[in-house]
Amino acid sequence: MPKVLFTISYTVKPDSRDAYLQHVKGLREHLRTQAQKDYSLYEAKGKKDQFMEVFVSESLEEFDALEDNLDPETESMIAKVEEFVDEKGMKYSTMVEVQ
Repeated sequence: MPKVLFTISYTVKPDSRDAYLQHVKGLREHLRTQAQKDYSLYEAKGKKDQFMEVFVSESLEEFDALEDNLDPETESMIAKVEEFVDEKGMKYSTMVEVQ
């Protein structure tokens, strides 16, 4: 089964950086432990405040169910990230592993 890589890229408003980093620290821990998701966060080298969230699913079925089993706390934490994002918004990408 091919793995699926789902990314969300965005730039955080400079004046929101500290609050954002504090929030995503809790989000990352919550997603990894409570929601059992393979989740990582990256910042672009040389481009301060430009971030990428990365979810790795072990199959297309797992990817399709990515949002189905989220509890209200997880949904709220994910939605809050948008408050920190600049006016350009978020860019989403889904990549399927070549077998």
